[in-house]
Amino acid sequence: QVQLVESGGGLVQAGGSLRLSCAVSGPTFSYYNVGWFRQGPGKEREFVAGMSGSGGNTDYADSVKGRFTIFRDNAENAVYLQMHSLKPEDTAVYYCAARGRSFLVVRGSSDYDYWGQGTQVTVSS
Repeated sequence: QVQLVESGGGLVQAGGSLRLSCAVSGPTFSYYNVGWFRQGPGKEREFVAGMSGSGGNTDYADSVKGRFTIFRDNAENAVYLQMHSLKPEDTAVYYCAARGRSFLVVRGSSDYDYWGQGTQVTVSS
């Protein structure tokens, strides 16, 4: 069984930075593709960023491209989301998720099997 626990959320001013962390427990972490999703107030959950098990492929939502970076440390069983130039519209609960390994990153939330509990990110204007 794979368990994911996010941390690192908080309140930040527009233009600031945050790094979210996701600790992953379970066998063979490098087997799994990982992704970050978010759900803002009154909005549906949306894909933010994803990375293949090997780390060789990444994908980003257009809204965060150039500002956010996903990376993983397979030795530490952790995945991170570095966020820069934050905007008020980035305010959301951020979730990390994992699914079985595939060459390409997938964006659909229904394609991910394991989810963390979420961490709140609030960006003030």
